[in-house]
Amino acid sequence: MSAHGDPIPMQSRRAGPLTGTAEVPGDKSISHRSLILGAMAVGETRITGLLEGQDVLDTAKAMAALGADVVRHEGGAWSVHGVGVGGFHEPDQVIDCGNSGTGVRLIMGAVATHDMAVTFTGDASLNGRPMGRVTDPLALFGARAVGRAGGRLPLTLVGAKDPVPVRYATPVPSAQVKSAVLLAGLNAPGQTVVIEREATRDHSERMLAGFGAEIATRETDEGHEITLTGQPELRPQSIAVPKDPSSAAFPVCAALIVEGSDVLVPGIGLNPTRAGLFDTLVEMGADLTFENRRDEGGEPVADLRARFSPAMKGIRVPRERAASMIDEYPILSVVAACAEGVTDMPGVAELRVKESDRIDAMAEGLRACGVTVEDGPDWWRVTGRGPGGVAGGATFAARLDHRIAMSALILGMASEKPVTVDDGQPIATSFPIFETLMGDLGAEVTRKDA
Repeated sequence: MSAHGDPIPMQSRRAGPLTGTAEVPGDKSISHRSLILGAMAVGETRITGLLEGQDVLDTAKAMAALGADVVRHEGGAWSVHGVGVGGFHEPDQVIDCGNSGTGVRLIMGAVATHDMAVTFTGDASLNGRPMGRVTDPLALFGARAVGRAGGRLPLTLVGAKDPVPVRYATPVPSAQVKSAVLLAGLNAPGQTVVIEREATRDHSERMLAGFGAEIATRETDEGHEITLTGQPELRPQSIAVPKDPSSAAFPVCAALIVEGSDVLVPGIGLNPTRAGLFDTLVEMGADLTFENRRDEGGEPVADLRARFSPAMKGIRVPRERAASMIDEYPILSVVAACAEGVTDMPGVAELRVKESDRIDAMAEGLRACGVTVEDGPDWWRVTGRGPGGVAGGATFAARLDHRIAMSALILGMASEKPVTVDDGQPIATSFPIFETLMGDLGAEVTRKDA
């Protein structure tokens, strides 16, 4: 079943050269945070380049339900008239976050230090994902989660009447957990401190500083420490959302494995906490260049040019790099399948609890296409078949996961036989123009019911 309707089976087949310019959507992580912090500022925040995928649209609806005035203008710009820190009001309906783990966890953090109750739900995939990793630290502020066993949605979060600041060491690397705690700390007195053993994507810290919050980071013996001073008055901002590196990964990786390809992907955010995939591809021998490097809105940006790279070799991806590319492992496994040799990917237990168990989903599909995959609780290993060596001819179960669906379709572009995904509809949660964009580059992606 799809997240928002009947399944839409899709298929891709071996493509000729992929060429042209791929204008991918705005960054999903920054889009979520722009809406949430805009809603917590005083005044009007203007946003251009917002990703208009279903995940982000669900967050926009949630901010409106909490009292902010959220408007999409002609031409695609958005405005958010915020209610200020501590100004959210109790919604009169359930907050439905669809498929978005980022959306629901960040919104839980934002409301946890308000004296009100908010009920959250999502689609079948989101309702099966663990929320205890967020509700446990939010309980330290005084919030209380009431719901299903195991902390799964639907659940009601009863916010703290008299919130207290917390000091919290994240047990696993997670930008979602860190950000939820920081957002909760905005409406708590004093200083809230988050300690990470491994630094994760820092969009929240950069954006909080941009909105005028007092936030500082330092390295200590315990790890990467972030300190936020609570109860600031956030200033509204004008935000230009960079292009999403996680979305860029798909046309980039397709170009690397499809013979004769040369694709330019302009304006991609290259925050060092998000760019691990591109570092890995370069180490594998990818013909990937970074042109017109620049800074936009506090985020490093460049235009990426990817060309067919038949000499790529498998590598051991450094364990410490996992946090900077956790969403890109499914598409990396596709590149690994088309490279020579073995690609080892350790330290990836987080993949087991994403929209799906992404290791299991990709391993099952790749094996059906003739690729050798080994896996364990927090690692997996792909033995490549070389350029053009993947048999294909199988159907991937998308499992309501947009990244599994897109990765499978990219694989089909370089396989001997077509590759099918049982439901392509979840792709709309993060990359609603994927089908059109890849078609414009020369790929053949079709809906099997068409």
